[in-house]
Amino acid sequence: MFEAVLFDLDGTLADTAPDMALTVNRMLVSRGQPKVGVEKVRPYVSSGARGMIKAAFGIGTDHPDFPGMRQEFLDLYAENLCVDSVLFPGTNELLHRLEKAGIPWGVVTNKYERLARPVLEGLGVASRARVIVGGDTTPRPKPSPDPLLHAALAMQVAPMRTLYVGDDERDVQAARAAGMKVVVAGYGYLGDGAPPAMWGADAILDSPLAIAAWIGLPAVLHSASQRP
Repeated sequence: MFEAVLFDLDGTLADTAPDMALTVNRMLVSRGQPKVGVEKVRPYVSSGARGMIKAAFGIGTDHPDFPGMRQEFLDLYAENLCVDSVLFPGTNELLHRLEKAGIPWGVVTNKYERLARPVLEGLGVASRARVIVGGDTTPRPKPSPDPLLHAALAMQVAPMRTLYVGDDERDVQAARAAGMKVVVAGYGYLGDGAPPAMWGADAILDSPLAIAAWIGLPAVLHSASQRP
């Protein structure tokens, strides 16, 4: 069994798309443009501000307006970090099973750490995470292995004994480069590129409880069944 498990945040631990959509819709409305639905932007959430601006405005990083719009998005999102974001069904039980098995868990996300921590606090799980690594915690974010190696070092667990769970191809790339096993959260956002079957993960799993079963975590009776 693994000695530690690390999770991506957006699209893996939590459904944060509603608040990301809320933010980009504020930008659209301020420009007199119609709002977009959550489902339109959901595949782009894992790419952060860059993905949301692309989805809503069709603007890439090479557009002259992109830097200013990116900063505007980040400023507005900081005001809406955990309005409608929720843990995916079964996530809390997965975390509870890890904790009962004595397996520490943490979060490695490309969301800036100053944004990731309040989201996790709003979801009620920040204090339970052994480590929280954001996209600016190390000089290079995913797909570099640096954030994952930083987290493993902080948890004092060898990378080869650590599992990473994510919902984007760069999550798999980062885990492979770090020497970690990696599974794809098939219920997550999954991006708009190559299908997950082509990413080279160890498994694609359709729910947090399927992840628990794949790891080999025993079911926890009584209290876990009453957790959200």
